[in-house]
Amino acid sequence: HEREHDREISELITKHEEEMEKVCAELKKEQEHLLDELRKQMAATHRAEIEQAQLQSQTLHSLELETLRLSLNNMHTSQLELTQSNLRKEKETALVELREMLNDKRAQEVAILQSRHQLESEKIKEQCLKEKEDL
Repeated sequence: HEREHDREISELITKHEEEMEKVCAELKKEQEHLLDELRKQMAATHRAEIEQAQLQSQTLHSLELETLRLSLNNMHTSQLELTQSNLRKEKETALVELREMLNDKRAQEVAILQSRHQLESEKIKEQCLKEKEDL
């Protein structure tokens, strides 16, 4: 009876060990499956984070480019306004100088014409006097 009891205990131990091995194998299999799932989720999360970071980087880069473009545009506009202002001042200065030069030339021509007129008047007077004397 005792031997049979020992044999039953031995069978139960063996059966228990087999079941434990089965459970351990199943747990190990489930653990590997869960680790694979976790790796996949982590890889997907990592890809999503990288894509998000790239998108943010591109957006930031686009904003920086737009800021630079606007700044350059403002600088260009300011430079054009300054150039226009300088050209306007140069034009006004040139016009003033031209006006003064033309006024000087006109005054010279008037003076020349007046002196010619005076000379011709004197000539005519002299001719008149000469003709009177001759008469």
